[in-house]
Parts: sequence; structure tokens; C-alpha cells
Amino acid sequence: MGTQASADPATGADLAVVIGLEVHVQLETDTKIFCGCSTTPAGDEAPNSRTCPVCLGLPGALPVVNEAAVEAAVRVGKALDADIAPETRFHRKNYFYPDLPKNFQISQYDAPVCRDGRLAVSVEGERREVAVRRAHLEEDPGSVVHEGGSIDTAEYTLVDYNRAGTPLMEIVTEPDFRAPAETRAFLAKLEEVLEYLGVFDGERDGSLRVDANVSLVPAEEMAADGSVDDAALADANRTEVKNISSHRGAERALAYEVTRQRNAVERGRVVEQETRHWDESRGITVSMRAKEEEKDYRYFGEADIPPLRVADWRDRLSIPELPDARRERFREEYGLDGEAAAKLTSTKQVADFYERAAADFDPGLAATWVADVLLGELNYRDMTVAAVADRLDEVRELIRLVDAGEITRKNAEETVLRAMLDEGVDPETVVERESLGPADEDEVAVAVREAVDENPGAVSDYHDGEDGALNYLVGQVMAATGGAADPGTVNERLRAELGGESGAD
Repeated sequence: MGTQASADPATGADLAVVIGLEVHVQLETDTKIFCGCSTTPAGDEAPNSRTCPVCLGLPGALPVVNEAAVEAAVRVGKALDADIAPETRFHRKNYFYPDLPKNFQISQYDAPVCRDGRLAVSVEGERREVAVRRAHLEEDPGSVVHEGGSIDTAEYTLVDYNRAGTPLMEIVTEPDFRAPAETRAFLAKLEEVLEYLGVFDGERDGSLRVDANVSLVPAEEMAADGSVDDAALADANRTEVKNISSHRGAERALAYEVTRQRNAVERGRVVEQETRHWDESRGITVSMRAKEEEKDYRYFGEADIPPLRVADWRDRLSIPELPDARRERFREEYGLDGEAAAKLTSTKQVADFYERAAADFDPGLAATWVADVLLGELNYRDMTVAAVADRLDEVRELIRLVDAGEITRKNAEETVLRAMLDEGVDPETVVERESLGPADEDEVAVAVREAVDENPGAVSDYHDGEDGALNYLVGQVMAATGGAADPGTVNERLRAELGGESGAD
């Protein structure tokens, strides 16, 4: 991936961007990581109603590890091709913040579940691997609501502990990013993989949150392969940007922060090592506090949770076919081009839906309907394929009606499918209600003659070879038949009626 650099007028050196990510992912389990409280979205339930002595940190309450959370973490490790630890342990990470009722967070320190993984990403056609330093389990804090403003302008702050204790996996990358756009590509790919694994729901509020460490280092310290010496990174004061909650937000926040640091250097100011808050509404980062060092957290072992031996879980737990592999199989098995294969593997639900449709129709035909027609209509309505996952038989019937010539593709797309999505009706109901059956030959013949007789200007233009004249006449016939005529048949009949080829031919 490319390197962004700018000149430092004070030193005459160029500065290169170095970014590392800490991605916090909520894992999909029925209950919290150390207690039996539900993790399903609280909806209209009152704040702090999904809590118990364990997730509130009350004296004498003891945590018990949720096995499903550990299994999800191991599956993520397998997908990242990471090393699974023979033994993993939990620690207490101590710091005060109102969303941690115990004043410490149960996390993992020197014995995480996963180490040394990697994830291949592509930016502007360039493909490379991003190294994952570690991935560990911890409990999610509660959520805070800043009333009357943002974190630095709010009149007061409310705390809701319903989220506290939700299983969280923190995925820490190496400082491998050299531009904000690269982080956006990585986060999109990571979310895609997590969704395929079935351990993550991107629709849940707060399901993915990002902290980013940003440094500017002398470009001369960067090797030809884009790597940076640890000593050079240590010498460069870095800022940590928190409160990023989306792919686009990551790119925007880091673009702002890189610009802020460059401007500071150009004005001869020192970039302070600090933690900054990304204010999405204002599009700026705001200083929160001095950047903590590892020693500031005063880690010590969580005595109430024994070590977990999970090395053999890697072989015991299976993972599904991942996006890249499925994309390549779609190209080879179904003969799809890269664009169609990418669309049809964008989520596991889309890929599953397509394969079920392709079992009954030509793979190319099924791809056109799912990737172009169906997903287009769903996206327009801000819906996902989940909305029609249990209506595959109806979608199959719609494709069959067009494939058999019983309705035109135009009517299928513009009338039947839209009614199916907007009204929840089946295709047969729409076809009967709107009288969309095929026009008979006599009706088409009459409509063709009328189109020719009533549009002498278009006929003249056709014979003069003007582009679009024939298409105009086809449109007149289609309108006269209510879209029930086959456009190809109409085209042929018009050419015959008009006496053969146009002047342009």
C-alpha cells in the first residue's frame, strides 16, 4: 500500500503516516461473558435493567466464563490464521471510568487467545496482508450518553450498564497502515469475515468500535517495503483516536488527525502524546487526556477465573468457507466475472441465497437476478437479503415466469418484484391483479401497425438512419400492450413492418 508523506519545513525531512488499529468487536452470544444476563438488544427496556451482581461488580459476585464466547474467539483466530494459545488467562485492567462499575475491566494481558494473525485486504487493486498482533477477550463496558452536547460540551452524562459484560474481542493490528483509506478497506474486510463466521452482527448498535494510533515519522526511517523501525516509532509521539464506530468514520477521523498533526509540525509545534475523542458530528478530534502507558493500567491476574486450555479447540471447532475462497469458487464453478462474484459474496446471506437460486436456474441468469435486480431493489429500500430469505420460492417463481416467457422482464422488475417487496404479496397475485400475462400475437401485430401509422416522423427518422427511432417505436408498442409484449419480438415485427434495414445499417 502507498505511503503518504509531507515535507517538514523545520527539518527539511518528509513525514510518513503510520497507523495501527485496535478493533473492538461485540461477539454474538445469548448471554454476557461472565454472567447469565441476556445480550439481545434491550429495545424499549429501561436502562440498567439487564444487569446482575456480576456485571455490576457488586462485592462477593464471582464471574464464570461463557464457553460460547471463547469458542467464537477461537473461530476468529482460525479465520485470521493466528496462533491459538495453549493456555489463555484473564487479568484485571485497572482504570476509572464511569462505564466500568468495578473500576477495572476483566481483560487479557500477556496470554491472549490469539497471536500473530493476518488478513489480506485490497485497496485500489493493490493486495497485501495486514498483520494482526493479537486478539483477546474482554468484557464490554457500559454505555454513556452525553446529554446536551458532545463529550466536552455536555451538560451531564448518563450511564447505562445494560451493555456492560457483553463479550468483546479486541483485535490489535501491527502499525501496517500508511493512509486512512487503507483502514477503511481493512475494517470492511474484517467485518465481512466476522459476519461469515456468524459471530458478529453489524446491525447492532455499537457492535464495532475502533481506536486508532496515529504517528508521523521521518520518511527516511521507512524501509522500501513500507515497514518502520520500532525505535523510529518510539521516538514519534503518537495520538490515540477513540470513539470511531464505522468504516467511513475511521477514514474521516484519521484524515483529520493526520492533517492536524502535519499542521502542528509545519508550525514548529510538538505533537503531544495523548488520547483524543472523535466527534462525529463536528468532524474533529478533541483532546481527552494524556495517553496512558501500559504500566498505568496496573494489570494483575484475575484470581476468580482459572487459566483456560484451548489449544486443541482449533482442531475441534470448524469455520465456514470464508469470503475470498467463496468468491474464487463462484468464479470457477459458476463462471461469474469478478464483479458479480464480489457482489454475490458481499455477505454470507447473499451468497447462500444465490447458491440456492442457482440450483434451479442457469448460474448466470440467477446471478443477474440476485446481484443486479434483487439487491438493487433491496438497497433502494434500505433492506438486506434477510428480508427475503424465507421467500426464496417466490423469487424462484418470478425468475421462472420471465424465463418461460409468461411475463416480460420489464414487468417482472418494475411491477412484480416491487409489489412483492412493498406489499409482501406473491408474484402470481401481482401478475393476475395487473393482467401481466403475455400479449397474444394479434395484439402485438395491431400495436405495431398503429405505432407505424401514428408516428410518421419516427418512421422517416428510422429510414434516414437516425439512432433511437426504432427504440422509440418499440416503446410505443410496449406502452400499448401494457409492457406485456416481448421487446425482442416487437423489434423484429417493427423491422419487418418498416421494410427491412434502416439507412444507418
